[in-house]
Amino acid sequence: MEIKVEALEGNKVQLVITVPAADVDAAIKKTYKEFAQKYSFPGFRKGKAPRKVIDNALGAEYVLANVTEGLVNDFYPKAVDAEKLSVIGTPNFGDPDLIEAGKDFTFDVTVELKPQVELSSYEPVAIELPFEEATEADIKAQLDAMLEHYQTFEDAPAATKVKPENSADLAFKATDEEGNAIASLESESRIWVAGDGMFPEVFDAEIMGMKKGQSKEFTIEVPEGDASILMGSMAGKKVNFEITCNVVRKKVTPELTDEWVAGNFGFDTVEALKEAVVASHNAQLQEVLPRITENNCVSALIERFASEVPAAMVEEAESTLLQEFFTQMQRAGISFDTYLAQRGIDSAKFKEDIKAEATDVVKQELALEAWARNKGIEATDEEISNEFVIAGLENPAAVEAEWRATGRIHLIREGVVRAKAMEDIIATAEVTRVDYAAKEAE
Repeated sequence: MEIKVEALEGNKVQLVITVPAADVDAAIKKTYKEFAQKYSFPGFRKGKAPRKVIDNALGAEYVLANVTEGLVNDFYPKAVDAEKLSVIGTPNFGDPDLIEAGKDFTFDVTVELKPQVELSSYEPVAIELPFEEATEADIKAQLDAMLEHYQTFEDAPAATKVKPENSADLAFKATDEEGNAIASLESESRIWVAGDGMFPEVFDAEIMGMKKGQSKEFTIEVPEGDASILMGSMAGKKVNFEITCNVVRKKVTPELTDEWVAGNFGFDTVEALKEAVVASHNAQLQEVLPRITENNCVSALIERFASEVPAAMVEEAESTLLQEFFTQMQRAGISFDTYLAQRGIDSAKFKEDIKAEATDVVKQELALEAWARNKGIEATDEEISNEFVIAGLENPAAVEAEWRATGRIHLIREGVVRAKAMEDIIATAEVTRVDYAAKEAE
């Protein structure tokens, strides 16, 4: 096979591919044999019809057209692999002439290449990470969360006003804009907790400051996109309320003592519980820290990306993300409408988010490849072959040969290069350890 590559405008190239006459003749022979086996010809057994009979029945040009299409589909990916091109989008084939027996066959194809972007800097990235072991603030935060889980509510004195940290027992009357009662909202006694997602924030704000025995009438307009459990379906509508505060309830947090720990967790002392918390926290941290490190490095790297993102790559990434998304939804048994309702978004917002995520995926890919070029990072044939081995395939060598024959091996090569670039970025990153729990407490 002979390949000529001509650079064009717009990051495109034209490949002129010449297939040797020997390969053309072999393809013709193979096609006639396949047709003789595939079709029935009167007077001949399957696979025994001669070429002239097949030409008379199907047309000689039909056979040659099939051979031509087959050669184009076979040799185009081989040429892409031979030239180590990273093609994006859909190739634009010219209008090739039909092949002729005993002659070389030449065809051309125009393709868009993945751009080789440059980053604003190739200095080591600076990232923040949590400490590798639990800090005092981490331990306190987890113990506080445990205590909060065991919080109870008790009736507060009559003069106590509702505050964000309190709960209340409320009597509800609710009507729509036409004055019709809304049965799903009405109740003589319902426990209400600020910010628990049962009601919109605008409703919670109206309850603040109420006291035991106090009644209040007000009207709220449920915000568009509201995701509250009881009123999400009423988004954009006005609802009239008459609320009576039966009693204000205040949180009671248990005291962290040896006796309480023994009764609820089975540890003899508070110190023993702390040791278990530290061990659990450290184990979880070791599990997630590599992913946090990679994410932070990628975020820092993308900040150095200032080039245009090819639309063809974004569209391909969008397609992949959507396919993965709907596969997950199907496995989870969740409909698309349910998913949107749970997150309080519409389909337009969903599409916008997917496009933004796809754009970030492409930026990450191009940025890692830019880093690899700058650092001279490449993928060896051994590393590429090893990818098929670690995939656990029954016959890795055969699958690799198929990928090479179909011009897809560049996908593996690029993946190996990006992985090695990521390893280099992480290894050279300038890390600042941050006590996030202490910062949050402040």
